[in-house]
Amino acid sequence: MAPVVAGDALAEQAYLRLREAILQRRLPPGARLSVPAVARRLGVSRSPAREAIARIAGEGLATFVPRKGAVVALITAADLLEIYELREVLEGLAARLAAERVTEDGLADLGALHTRHRAAIEDGDVALHMELDQAFHRSLRVAAGNGRLLEPLDRLQAQVRIAMDTTRRSPGGMPRALAEHEEILAAVRARDAARAEAVARAHIARLRASIATSYRPGVPPDDGGRVPSSTDDVARKR
Repeated sequence: MAPVVAGDALAEQAYLRLREAILQRRLPPGARLSVPAVARRLGVSRSPAREAIARIAGEGLATFVPRKGAVVALITAADLLEIYELREVLEGLAARLAAERVTEDGLADLGALHTRHRAAIEDGDVALHMELDQAFHRSLRVAAGNGRLLEPLDRLQAQVRIAMDTTRRSPGGMPRALAEHEEILAAVRARDAARAEAVARAHIARLRASIATSYRPGVPPDDGGRVPSSTDDVARKR
C-alpha cells in the first residue's frame, strides 16, 4: 500500500488506500489487518488506521476473527448466493429508476461503456471485461438517482469483486453478459421501466443460477467447488 499524503482527512485516505489494496488483491482474503501493521504501511498513526479498518469491516470487506483480529473477508459461494439474491432485486430497481430518470449525459455514459465493453470482448481481454462489467452496473445505479440505493449496491459489488477474483476466469460467458447489458441499455433508452427491471433481474438471476449450479457444499472453493466468475456460462458447466 502506498503511504498516505500528509495533511487533512488521514482516515479517509487510509480507508481508500486499504480498500484499493483489498480490491486489487494486494491484500488477499484471510490477510490480517492489524492496526499497527496497517498504520506502519500507510505511514499514519494508529487512530486513522483503526478507523479505516472499521470502515472496511462495515462494508463486509473484512471480518473480525477471535484471537486474530480483523482479516480480509473470504466471500464463499454460499455468501455469493445471498448477495445475488439481494442484487437481483436491487439491480432491477436501479434499472427501473434509471429508465424513468436517466439524463442524456447518463445515456451517453452507458453507451460509451457498452462500446468499450464490446471492444474488450473482441480483444479477449477478460480483466478489462470484468472492470467494464462493473462500471456499467455502477453507471446504471448512478442514473437511477437514488443515493440510498447506490450505497448498498456498491458494497455488494465490492464483496462480489473479492469473490470473483478468487475464481477461474474464462472468456466463455463474456458475449452473453454483453448481450444482456445491451438489452438493459435498450430498455433504458426506450424509457421502458418495466422492461428494464425485468431484463436486469434476469441478468443477475442467470449469474446466481450459475453459482448455485457450480457450487458443491463441503468442497473448498479452491478444489472444484469454487464459484464461477461472472464470465462463466452455466451451460458450459453442466
